[in-house]
Amino acid sequence: MINALIDKDALSAVNAFELPEQLGFGRVPAPLMFLAEYMDGIWGQGNLEPNRPIQLEPSAKVLHYGQEIFEGMKAYRVGCKHASLFRPELNWMRFNQSAQRMAMPETPRELFMEGLYLMTAWCESIIPGSSGQSLYLRPFMFATEPSLDVSTANRFLFMVIGSPSEALHSGSVRVLIERRWIRAAAGGTGTAKTGGNYAGSFASRQRAQQLGYDQTLWLDASNQDSIEELSVMNFFAVIKGALHTPVLSGSLLDGVTRNSIMKLAESMGIKVIQRVIRANELIRQIESGECSEAFCCGTAAIVSPISELGEEDGTRYPLSQAEGALTLKLKEALLGIQENRQPDPFNWVDRVPSHYYPSATEG
Repeated sequence: MINALIDKDALSAVNAFELPEQLGFGRVPAPLMFLAEYMDGIWGQGNLEPNRPIQLEPSAKVLHYGQEIFEGMKAYRVGCKHASLFRPELNWMRFNQSAQRMAMPETPRELFMEGLYLMTAWCESIIPGSSGQSLYLRPFMFATEPSLDVSTANRFLFMVIGSPSEALHSGSVRVLIERRWIRAAAGGTGTAKTGGNYAGSFASRQRAQQLGYDQTLWLDASNQDSIEELSVMNFFAVIKGALHTPVLSGSLLDGVTRNSIMKLAESMGIKVIQRVIRANELIRQIESGECSEAFCCGTAAIVSPISELGEEDGTRYPLSQAEGALTLKLKEALLGIQENRQPDPFNWVDRVPSHYYPSATEG
């Protein structure tokens, strides 16, 4: 049963949409959006309608106090008639964990999944079908209450929008070790997927790009010596054949892709170690050859090999295997499951129920 209202022009909006030749990542808006309002302690009915601008009062609390959270996931349709999602339950659980940290209402599972399923089913015909392509989905929620009072809001809007997209990175990346600024501290908002965490990383990434790097690698707030994560991705290193990743410390994001890679690696017989990784220790291991590969991972990029780490003074530490065999093996195995090209022994793939499709909802 579908609870949402479906706008009479929704299907026309999809039928009139044409995929451009160049997609990029997150640049092409899907023709539909899903939204539901929270007011007086109650979630209202969801709505699927043509993509349009939204109106906000200038004093909406999100604009002044940053009360906002989001998630990112993909719907895949590679060589298949129908699209599917990848582990959306984890995104829903993390969404609500973020909501708790940001003093926002939790989103019911039924509402969250209904938004994802309707967006995927109704936009299925415009999901690009080549490997690495997908419909990127962005569920998000923000405070709409118009008030400059410094307190939590009582009105919120939950939305799901989408974008037919390529992968975020197609090749290897060069990474600057950030020793000047910090991203988050234990007990802060680093474990929440909220916009302020990302806005606070932009200046560092901008500086990194000016120095010839692609991304920033953040260190811990206390001593600035142990590795945490990249601005938008989790970090892994291959050391003596084992897969090492920073342990969740209360300041970095528990990535869905990170979780999936660890389970996938263990199923392949690869030793996975979650621990505190000192930056200077890792540098010595890169120089000695003990660390042969490193990569970053996330929903947008999936897996991106790291070709080198570097310092602001120009010192660089190239990886001996910039696009190593283990990195590429894990990437292909994960993408193969996501794109329904390989068996799914973990039951990670979530297929959209048939009653969410236009032919079913229209009678």
